[in-house]
Amino acid sequence: MKPLVALVLVLFSFAVSAAGPQPPQAMRFDIEQTVIRMPLAEGVTADDAIEALKSKAIELNMKFVAHQPLSKELAARGIENPPRLEIFQFCNPGDAYEMVQFNPIFAAYMPCRIALVEDRKAGKTWLMMLNLDMLIDNTPLPPKIRAIAERVNDTLMQILEAGATGEF
Repeated sequence: MKPLVALVLVLFSFAVSAAGPQPPQAMRFDIEQTVIRMPLAEGVTADDAIEALKSKAIELNMKFVAHQPLSKELAARGIENPPRLEIFQFCNPGDAYEMVQFNPIFAAYMPCRIALVEDRKAGKTWLMMLNLDMLIDNTPLPPKIRAIAERVNDTLMQILEAGATGEF
């Protein structure tokens, strides 16, 4: 190796090590992949969907823990005729406890949310939730915790489908 090349390589490696370890770069992904969304079926009103969501949740032992009627709040703040926007939160306390005992960071994903969103541009009303498959498939979990996560995901999908179809 020529002396000048060797010197450049030594100086470069010194500069890199002097800078210290670099923080990991955040993964890039398509935001559309992070949610599951279903349009309400033909003839299903937002109120029908909400009733079906709540009824299916009760049937599947998922506690309805919170509701944020955001469009009503926006109207109260003077926004005229806001699109319908409501957030519904569900939880199975036993499952939540097991997940948080395994790793407290899972508390940031609780309670499980389903949003009802009126999309006036598309002329549709959607039900949306976090795509838990992305988390489950990309997180090393012991079998017991993975089974809980998959069960919660399946339960939420059933609630979402019941709301979208208006059937429970």
